[in-house]
This record gives sequence, structure tokens and C-alpha cells, in this order.
Amino acid sequence: MPAIDLLIPTYNRPQALAVTLTSLCAQTCQDFRVTVSDQSDDLDLENVSSIQAVLRVLEAHGTAPQILKHLPRRGIAEQRQFLLEQAKAPYVLFLDDDVLLEPWVLALLLETIQREGCGFVGNPLMGLSYSDDVRPDEHQPFTPWQGRVQPEILTKGTPEWERWRLHNAANPLHLQEKFGFTPEQPCTYHVAWVAGCVLFDRAKLLAVGGFNFWHELPLESCGEDVLVQQRVMKHYGGCGVLPSGAYHQELPTTIGDRTVNAPNLLPV
Repeated sequence: MPAIDLLIPTYNRPQALAVTLTSLCAQTCQDFRVTVSDQSDDLDLENVSSIQAVLRVLEAHGTAPQILKHLPRRGIAEQRQFLLEQAKAPYVLFLDDDVLLEPWVLALLLETIQREGCGFVGNPLMGLSYSDDVRPDEHQPFTPWQGRVQPEILTKGTPEWERWRLHNAANPLHLQEKFGFTPEQPCTYHVAWVAGCVLFDRAKLLAVGGFNFWHELPLESCGEDVLVQQRVMKHYGGCGVLPSGAYHQELPTTIGDRTVNAPNLLPV
């Protein structure tokens, strides 16, 4: 049994997925296995040679990758729940299909969640096209944890909710450069939520119901990750950790209609 089940939902992004999978090959922590849930319309990833080449390397590393065709599409929350139901490891990492990771990311996330004993730890995504776009006003909510991570309840309209601005553009990059955070000297900090690269304690995620609220949402909806993290934070706590080694490929979203937001429809 690996320590981490690494779960990747994907939809019509074979090139981006190949990049994401490639970044897993050089992880210093190889104690994981990869499961991809593919909802691509007219494409079979088993016929994409670049993806198959990477999967063979991962298999040679002992990470037991698999791609599962999962149709029909019932929304991203249902796709995440499907992936969660495949997992058996004590920790699950939900990784978007357009993220490039530094080699130390999985090790840092695993070490952090095991030390803190919280519900989730996230590495915020950075868009390096914004590396010269410094936004000091959006850095204001940055608050390192003092002591171990504890449960929190966040409410919209409060200063704590504004922590989401920390993850805009390249803000994580500028924060870690300002304070000198490194993989050897990391910093856990308060978050509203983290997108794209989040490691959960699987038992704690299941205890709040996972993503089984998917049937209460319309097909085109978003914010399912925000709602889940809010529920986990309420009972078990959650945090971000810097430095981040998670880079966004800065592709257009595959969820075209983002007007229906799960936290606006369902209670924490």
C-alpha cells in the first residue's frame, strides 16, 4: 500500500496531462500511485504515445499508474468522488491536469500533513507569467500558523475569507522569496482554500462526506474543492505550505460556465 493515492481528473487535455505526469517521474518521494479519471469526448488516452511513455516510466518506478475512462460526465464534483472511491492509501492528492511540480513537492506535502495531523495541506499554484507582477496589497492576509494547525470556520465577508487573494497570479512566489522559505525551512500558513494541488488525509475527507454532494449540484458547476476544504477545515484544520513548487500551465479552464458555485448552494 503506498502512502499516497495521486488522483487526477482530466478532460480534453492530453498535452497538459503529459506534462503533469512527467513531473511525477522525478519526485523524491515515490511512495504513491497514480489514477487518472478521463472524461475526454473523442479521445482515448491509451492511444496517446506521449502519455503512454510517461506511464511506462511511472510503472517502472513502482507507482502503478492507471487511466480509467469515466463517462458520462456528471460534473467535476462527481468526477472527484469517483476518483476518491478508487483510493485506498491513507492520503490522497488531488492534482489538476495542468500542473507542473518541482521534485520535492510530494515529500514536502506528506511530511507536513504527517507532522501537523490536519485534514489537508496544499501547495498553491503559481503562474510564472506573472512573476514581475508584484501585488503587495494581496499579500496582507498572509498569516503563518503559530503552533500546530487547528480547526477553523471561515465566513464570507470576513478578513479571513480574503486569504484567497494570496494565491492569485504569482503571489506565492513573491511571498516565499520575501521570507526565504525553502523545502528545508518551510512555512505553514492560514488559507481560505487551495486550488490544484491538495493532499488530504483520506479518512478525514471521507468523514465529512468527500464529494458525495455532487448529485445536489448541476452538471456545470465549480467550487466543489472550496466546499470540501471548508468542511475539512471546520473539523480537522487545513493549511497551505510554502515554498510552493506547483506551477500552473495557465491554460483556459475546461469549466466554461462558472456562475454556479458550490459554496453558494450548499452549507459548510
